[in-house]
Amino acid sequence: MTLDPEKLWKASEDVFQSILEHPFLNQMKEGNLPEEKFRYYIEQDYQYLKEFSRVLSLLSAKTCNERASSILAEHVNHVRRNEEKLHNYYFSLWGKLQVEPSPTNVMYTSFLSSIAYSRPFYEGIAAVLPCYWIYLRVGENLTSSPNPIYDRWIRNYSGKDYETGVQEVLQLVRNIEVNEEQEKSMMRLFRMGSIFEYMFWDSAYKMERFPFALINRAT
Repeated sequence: MTLDPEKLWKASEDVFQSILEHPFLNQMKEGNLPEEKFRYYIEQDYQYLKEFSRVLSLLSAKTCNERASSILAEHVNHVRRNEEKLHNYYFSLWGKLQVEPSPTNVMYTSFLSSIAYSRPFYEGIAAVLPCYWIYLRVGENLTSSPNPIYDRWIRNYSGKDYETGVQEVLQLVRNIEVNEEQEKSMMRLFRMGSIFEYMFWDSAYKMERFPFALINRAT
């Protein structure tokens, strides 16, 4: 049987509702999010997307479906071109800092890499799908912000170009043949990825740090 992606979404809808209710996104929409929190988020997202690109490359190489492989390979290029363009806009405002990855960033990217390396393609695509789909839904729900710094971010994820990429991945999911156990596995991984998405924004709002520096500069 094939899997309707909406079934994945409905099983994780409670997570998405919590994302929409999070003060990070609500304050972005209202325009009063403290800028240092958004800056922290952008710096973490920049690092995250480097790892996300590697995961997409792995999935592109893993699938036997030439169409799926081509789409994911193109998405790697899209991340490098368009996402870096967005990040570079913000770095032009603030300068770029060498910030250590947050604990949540490390956990999330390790989760994605582990699934992409060690599990079948259908599980890998389920794990990365929340990053695509949730950002589209967030952009659609936020619509705009009176703060131009935040409005630019919202417009990036609510635009037609981004939606086209998300729809391509959703179609890949629709084309996958799965049995009942495989479907359950995809639902579990999609939900886990969705939870990590919530945690990523939450960690940015809290400006989460490791309790110790990752590099001991005293040695």
